[in-house]
Amino acid sequence: MPVAGGGFEQCYNAQAVVAADSLLVVATDVVQAANDKQQLQPMLNKVTALPDELDEVETMLADNGYFSAANVAACATAQIERLIAMGREPHYPPLAKRFAAAPTAPENPTPVEAMAHRLRTLDGKKLYTMRKQVPEPVFGIIKSVLGFRQFLLRGLDRVRGEWSLVTMAWNMKRLFALCPAL
Repeated sequence: MPVAGGGFEQCYNAQAVVAADSLLVVATDVVQAANDKQQLQPMLNKVTALPDELDEVETMLADNGYFSAANVAACATAQIERLIAMGREPHYPPLAKRFAAAPTAPENPTPVEAMAHRLRTLDGKKLYTMRKQVPEPVFGIIKSVLGFRQFLLRGLDRVRGEWSLVTMAWNMKRLFALCPAL
């Protein structure tokens, strides 16, 4: 995989879809692409293929690395509300900007324009902040608490299996925390 600063290293890009209500990992993949833009559609396919017994996906929260017009359109086609960051936001915006009234909605918006407007509304901002509370802790706990900081196996198929085991261990740990003591 190409790395920052030039050159190539043997590394992988691990993907995980996390359910907001339980923090369980519901879909995983590992790829050798440094860019996440091409990973949203395959993960969306995995999520829509989940059994009907699980709740339907209502909203997709993703960071700027996943933003493209094609990804926004794919979510719209799947009838999933999408909130994908369209650029980097400053960590501490001024209060006037934080609580500014949302601009008027555009007439006949494209999916990207509709999402951009939704991201500027107070409800959209509030919902998008959930991204920091849903997938980020899962990756952080896998790295820090479970101690998984690098893959031990080599080869894409083996690494996918290793990532599946790691996320399964996370899910078992999470299920234990979610289930009341018997």
